[in-house]
Amino acid sequence: MTTSDIQAVVASAQARGTDSLERLIRNRNPQALAPEVSDQLERAVAIIAELPDLLERAEQEARVRGVILAVAPVLARAREYVLRPVDLIPEMTQGLAGLLDDAYFVLRLLHALGQGPEPLLREDMGEHLGFLRKLTGEDVAGRLDRLSVQTLLETQKDLRDAWEEGAAEA
Repeated sequence: MTTSDIQAVVASAQARGTDSLERLIRNRNPQALAPEVSDQLERAVAIIAELPDLLERAEQEARVRGVILAVAPVLARAREYVLRPVDLIPEMTQGLAGLLDDAYFVLRLLHALGQGPEPLLREDMGEHLGFLRKLTGEDVAGRLDRLSVQTLLETQKDLRDAWEEGAAEA
């Protein structure tokens, strides 16, 4: 699960064009005029294209700060979701529109990692999350919110178990 794997998923969806994503935007905003649809399409494509870089920078920052052991499992789960062929909105059939749920999930996890005294990344994920929530719809976003909480709780438990196991061996 490397950055290049995620870049390949994004590139594959981009190669199939933006028609599915534009259709989804029009369906979510039937009153939107062409310039607004174009702006939203451009913004969604930019967010999706930035996913590999965001994950890479989060990992690098965690290493620099010495918190990689705590952060790596969360980032691994984010990468797994992006690389999963079938998820809530599958990119295999939906192209770029199918990466909206992936982007939302990744940003939700990165947002959670940034809630400490010093954010892991400088970007404020909140605005992008609100935008993606409108595009994915409340049902999908709600399911991804629950999945992100579950992911954080599971990785926290895994880290605690690993610490306890290490302490018992010492």
